[in-house]
Amino acid sequence: MALTLRSSTSFINLKDIKSLKTPDELSSTLCFAKIRPSCRLRAKNVMQEAEQLTMEGRRSEKREKLHELPKVHHGNNNGSRVPVFVMLPLDTVTVAGNLNKPRAMNASLMALKSAGVEGVMVDAWWGLVEKDGPLKYNWEGYAELIQMVQRHGLKLQVVMSFHQCGGNVGDSCSIPLPPWVLEEISNNPDLVYTDRSGRRNAEYISLGCDTMPLLRGRTPIQVYSDYMRSFRDRFSEYLGEVVEEIQVGMGPCGELRYPSYPESNGTWRFPGIGEFQCYDKYMRASLEASAEMMGKKDWGRSGPHDSGQYNQFPEDTGFFRREGTWVSDYGQFFMEWYAGKLVEHGDRILASAKGIFHGTGAKLSGKVAGIHWHYRTRSHAAELTAGYYNTRNRDGYLPIAHMLAKHGVVLNFTCMEMRDREQPEHANCSPEGLVRQVKMATKTAGVQLAGENALERYDAGSYAQILATSRSDSGNGLSAFTYLRLNKKLFDGENWRHLVEFVKSMSEGGRKRLPECDSSGSHLYVGFIKQKNEKKIKEAALV
Repeated sequence: MALTLRSSTSFINLKDIKSLKTPDELSSTLCFAKIRPSCRLRAKNVMQEAEQLTMEGRRSEKREKLHELPKVHHGNNNGSRVPVFVMLPLDTVTVAGNLNKPRAMNASLMALKSAGVEGVMVDAWWGLVEKDGPLKYNWEGYAELIQMVQRHGLKLQVVMSFHQCGGNVGDSCSIPLPPWVLEEISNNPDLVYTDRSGRRNAEYISLGCDTMPLLRGRTPIQVYSDYMRSFRDRFSEYLGEVVEEIQVGMGPCGELRYPSYPESNGTWRFPGIGEFQCYDKYMRASLEASAEMMGKKDWGRSGPHDSGQYNQFPEDTGFFRREGTWVSDYGQFFMEWYAGKLVEHGDRILASAKGIFHGTGAKLSGKVAGIHWHYRTRSHAAELTAGYYNTRNRDGYLPIAHMLAKHGVVLNFTCMEMRDREQPEHANCSPEGLVRQVKMATKTAGVQLAGENALERYDAGSYAQILATSRSDSGNGLSAFTYLRLNKKLFDGENWRHLVEFVKSMSEGGRKRLPECDSSGSHLYVGFIKQKNEKKIKEAALV
């Protein structure tokens, strides 16, 4: 996932529930300082002070309106309401297959329900469920969670996580692929993605061997399908009721992409361009076959020789610079093959998932990474190495949106909370431009769009940005939003208040104003200023 910060497991304590405010309590709570009336204060001065404070309040209100988000147009796919989900910790289910800290989880779900949250999201880790051997599944920890979620009247989004946990930004625990799969990888290292230097990445099975029976007689697609079918059979009575959505993992971090920017062992650092991942023997064979079909056998010998290294910038390379190899006939051939293989991979998995979950009532979604760095350059280098053939002159997200639309799958996109002005200038970022492009692509393709925040954020400004993004002013509005992530910090006073207000505002289609940061860039909230002035007016009136 694109620069996703994940926090360690930490829940709210049951005794803390009473201190949390519900939406109604937050909207009706007023605090007044104790005031000692002074008979020396002249009535004239009282009236002047009250008048002055009233004017300050009006100026503050006017100031607040400058930051107020326009009212939502009813263009998202769920009317004006955008349901909010919250991601559960990565280690919600233990290595032993049990629900982690069930009492704390129960208390946390109770609090989320009181806040008006629609439901929660959990990773169903391949490395945990099928770790004891092929076709040996243990769903017991997830069964306990689903029943608990049902008792609280919440919904559940379940991610079919066929990738490893660990090695990416914010990964707080380690859950490798199943041991029997790692054994196969040890015997045949070409089962995993490989870069030009020969470095292997065991986060996810290479899409180059999708249709080859290399996993104890089954193809990777068959293994994924059997896994999803086992989940369907185990939880058929909850599908479409409690389990509202199945997000189908299609790559590293569950995203449809190549592992082009691995953070493990310091291989990649933001905002490096990353590297192409097409050097296992199965990907090389596919490239060679495609080149021969084009009558350009030399193009199939290897990937680009001038595409640089993980932490370089576009202009440091021959391939990605302003008028580099990427605009040549060879560059276009290579990128069409590389990106096309990724879309084919997603198409295979989603076709299988569609057949498995058809008629269950559960919707399907697929996740696309929000790779926003170097977006303002011509080549969009970081997106290209990840498999998104998106450049200044080409829309790389429309083919993905069309593929998802074919299967009726929701496109889930990240970095919804990010603003351009928050990014470092040298990285040429534009998360806002990227989100606008994806919104238009999904609208054109006729596919629903859901969103997530890429980084762990608690401030009102990020919530306001998500709220603005959720509208359908340009392109698709959001059909749902999933907040990253449940942890103890989320329940801190101010953080909790912001979440509750955000959920309420999303449920009202953005009609309820959220506190915003003032234009000077400080963390002073306009809403707080207004409340403070109202408090002073009340005090003056009491005097």
